[in-house]
Amino acid sequence: MISVEDLHKTFKAKTGPVRAVDGVSFSAPDGRITGLLGPNGAGKTTTLRMLYTLMRPDRGRVTVDGLDAVTHAAQVRRSLGVLPDARGVYKRLSARENIAYFGRLHGLDAATIAARTARMVAALGMEDFIDRQAEGFSQGQRTKTAIARALVHEPKNVILDEPTNGLDVMTTRGLREFLLALKAEGRCVILSSHVMQEVALLCDHIVIIARGRVTAQGSADELRRASGEDNLEDAFVRLIGSQEGLVA
Repeated sequence: MISVEDLHKTFKAKTGPVRAVDGVSFSAPDGRITGLLGPNGAGKTTTLRMLYTLMRPDRGRVTVDGLDAVTHAAQVRRSLGVLPDARGVYKRLSARENIAYFGRLHGLDAATIAARTARMVAALGMEDFIDRQAEGFSQGQRTKTAIARALVHEPKNVILDEPTNGLDVMTTRGLREFLLALKAEGRCVILSSHVMQEVALLCDHIVIIARGRVTAQGSADELRRASGEDNLEDAFVRLIGSQEGLVA
């Protein structure tokens, strides 16, 4: 479980301080998919970076399975599988070698890495490129490799920033099935996405962020009822209000 309490983050800019995250709070329980939804510049990625310990909050607290993400950062990282906004696949390595490298970083032995890689290859449909050098991979192949690499140590908590961005229809469908399988295994999954259909199909709970603040949260049905709209896209537009003043 991941819990976020009153997160704040401000950056310095030439024009003055930029308040990227301004009091964000929500909980992401195990066995559920929690969606972060917001326009560009709403503060979603900055929030996620504080969740997976890449940034320290100016104020507020993130706990992962009861551990503070600042004071127990190393332990928290071991319990997280992260797909960041920058995929960062090593181009000179094959997909298999990328996964194995991260497995070794997590202290796994060769037999465990091989067994878990085989499961990832089957689950994500990577058979046709697993032993190819990553240079020249399509966006879908890079994303699948990055997801497998992030999950090789079988973390309890999974954070995915725009996992289907730029993917074709069939790859997107496969990834959706994979995320539902993670949920069925009882893992905590946090998903950031701009794709309304994806959020509506996958997420048990949706947190809408605009101007660095949570403007609404609930299930897709609850958000539609709260906004008085029939579809999630219209509900989203109504619930974020004016987009003026978006900062990071």
